[in-house]
Amino acid sequence: MDSTFAKILKDLRHEKGLSQQQLAQLLSFDRSSIANWENGRRIPDIDTIRKISECLEIDISCLIGNSSDKEKPKVIIVDDEPILIDGVFPIMSWAMPKAEIKGFTKPSEAVDYVKNCNVSIAFLDIEIGTQSGLDLSKKLININPLLNIIFLTSFSDYALDAWESPACGFLVKPIQLDDVELQLNKLRHPVRGLI
Repeated sequence: MDSTFAKILKDLRHEKGLSQQQLAQLLSFDRSSIANWENGRRIPDIDTIRKISECLEIDISCLIGNSSDKEKPKVIIVDDEPILIDGVFPIMSWAMPKAEIKGFTKPSEAVDYVKNCNVSIAFLDIEIGTQSGLDLSKKLININPLLNIIFLTSFSDYALDAWESPACGFLVKPIQLDDVELQLNKLRHPVRGLI
């Protein structure tokens, strides 16, 4: 998991002179949750990270190590239809003006890109030609466990399958700006410098 977050949390907790038990009580969690976060076995959701930042009286960006100030957050869109990527691109650019956004029509190219770059968010079509976006999401999460996956589809029937995947969101085409912004507020792993 993310050893950067684990180290930052542990160091900040020590700076405040708090034990794991004391921080757990402040957050209304059990001590084992704090231990799991500090050992890198688990990462809290964004709401919990906000609570941690309030308890430790620090800016939330101090806890997030998945994007440096110099590096733009990376976002990918994977859809087998180039025209759909072109149609979604302006909406994504508007919703995430500080992000570097790339589109892929081939899942293998997206996998290679995620292997070589620290991608924060992947918008995946559920049906990518003959391949499954659900299977692709599992491959991408194996490469980067902190990747936020949001599925795109024309068929809302896929919603149940998507929720059994590592995804944190689901959008039905045609994509609207408000829907993208709503999903960005529900990311499982926070992304610094996105907006």
